Amino acid sequence: MAKKCDLCGRSATKGASRSHSKIKTLKRQNINLQSRIVDGSKARLCTSCLRTINKPKRVKAKRKSKKPVK
Repeated sequence: MAKKCDLCGRSATKGASRSHSKIKTLKRQNINLQSRIVDGSKARLCTSCLRTINKPKRVKAKRKSKKPVK
């Protein structure tokens, strides 16, 4: 199974470790995947997707009208 988010499709990236002599050693930086049940099916989601799923929907508030002060 690939280490990829089922919702956004994000996957691992490449990074480099640099020693004191500036020798580059490539390394793989995996994303933080969590298994969760979403809409009745099991999915592997990254933590940034989990945070946005759990947020409530924003309701636009009415603006206050500026009335002149008497």
